[in-house]
Amino acid sequence: MADLQAQIEELWEHRSEVEPGDRATKALILEAVDLLDTGQARVAEVIGGRIVVHQWLKLAILLLFRASKMKTIELGPFEYADKVPLKKDYKDAGVRVVPGASARYGSFLERGVVLMPSYVNIGARVGRDTMVDTWATVGSCAQIGANCHLSGGVGIGGVLEPPQAAPVVVEDDCFIGSRSIVAEGARVGRGSVIGAGVILTGSVPVIDAQTGAEVGRGSVPPNSVVISATRPRRFGNHEFGLPCALIIKHLSEGERHDKARLESLLREHGATV
Repeated sequence: MADLQAQIEELWEHRSEVEPGDRATKALILEAVDLLDTGQARVAEVIGGRIVVHQWLKLAILLLFRASKMKTIELGPFEYADKVPLKKDYKDAGVRVVPGASARYGSFLERGVVLMPSYVNIGARVGRDTMVDTWATVGSCAQIGANCHLSGGVGIGGVLEPPQAAPVVVEDDCFIGSRSIVAEGARVGRGSVIGAGVILTGSVPVIDAQTGAEVGRGSVPPNSVVISATRPRRFGNHEFGLPCALIIKHLSEGERHDKARLESLLREHGATV
């Protein structure tokens, strides 16, 4: 894989010379993107508590767009015009895909994933037994863990450029409530529950309700229950409420799996799932 990485990085240095129709160049690029598509490699992963980005794989994705021609893709009555095909062979992969859902080549879906009518972009990875619910989107290179639930209308942001930018990471056993937005390299720690409508980006403060202290920006600690809130900010003579993510509880393992209790807790604070 090191040789392939070096070749992709060299190709990137001469990307202005890459033209659609160069079969040898495209074959090299596809060799790298195939690693993503089959789950043998991933754009980013958590190592030692840090998000490590494998930048060369993002470069391969960007090169794929440069080396590919637009073409028409027909699926029954549906027609698409794109440079990248859709994934296929879901049955063999052990993935359930409801009509209306689509995942792009270069993304990876582990066994047991369920896609309701939704979208998974290139470079993204969705872990085992995770559900991507109706009208949810998983943006390019986003990393979603195992046993997660992305509720209806959830927007997981994507990032391809700049290549070194960290993608969104949602760790294992997380629940993301309906219409929430997780973008700009935000991270949701393992076992966390995000209430409906929460906006979490790399610049949004995450505040502990018990202490009033800001615990970080764009990063939710493991086993947290988070709801949407605002914090006062003054602009000139006027005060406004800007969004923040408020941790209302830190869960124990038993509480994490008590769905009825979690729903009651969220509703008690005016939030829903």
